Amino acid sequence: MRAAGCVYAEDEADLLIAAVDTPAALTTLADRRVAGEPLEHLLGWAEFCGMRVAVAPGVFVPRARTTLLVAAAAALAGPAPAVADLCCGSGATTLALAARLAPRWLAAVDLDPEAVACARRNLAGRPVEVLHGDLYDPLPDAWRGRLDLVVANAPYVPTEAVALMPAEARRYEALVALDGGEDGLAVLRRVVAGAVDWLAPGGQLVVEVGESQVDALDAELRAVGLHPRVVRAREWDATAMTARRPG
Repeated sequence: MRAAGCVYAEDEADLLIAAVDTPAALTTLADRRVAGEPLEHLLGWAEFCGMRVAVAPGVFVPRARTTLLVAAAAALAGPAPAVADLCCGSGATTLALAARLAPRWLAAVDLDPEAVACARRNLAGRPVEVLHGDLYDPLPDAWRGRLDLVVANAPYVPTEAVALMPAEARRYEALVALDGGEDGLAVLRRVVAGAVDWLAPGGQLVVEVGESQVDALDAELRAVGLHPRVVRAREWDATAMTARRPG
């Protein structure tokens, strides 16, 4: 595994050993890892915010950098907030927020049916609606203008840069979860445009973004009347932006 380029080969080997009952099963998993399959897909789970989150083949694997998104959102949430998590993927961010907040409403939305199925598995037994659809479209209309917090880890990799991503991401995760269009902001622009209608006065939008995209997204947020702020975390090499609806 080290020869194949696995940076944390010993740690990964320990996890694979713990996941199987027979040498033959271990060999199969090790061969698949050497061939480039994400470790998390082989294990069936990823660690995120101190929790094990189920992931399925083809579903976006939650990254440590998204811990910043969760922390920024939790810091802004008041008591019993109404929350929507767009582009929820496996539901990892929703799960982390559910553990930190006591929301009166909480919904997770994704366009990819495989991601929705995975999120429903992770959020089973919690008072969370997991909805299949495009951004705000499947949210109950009664929530319009009443959300305290909209969170989105939308795809923000520019189309041409997807080919430069690690092979385990571009070969095994859904393209819809990675490709953010020509400049990486195609989906985020739509998130921003809809936030004005769905946020309550004083509500907050929190999104993950690439460091090089901050100025462009700042302009988009200000253009619709939101008040943006940049949040960074060096330990996770992460950048997020928050934006408050005035009121």
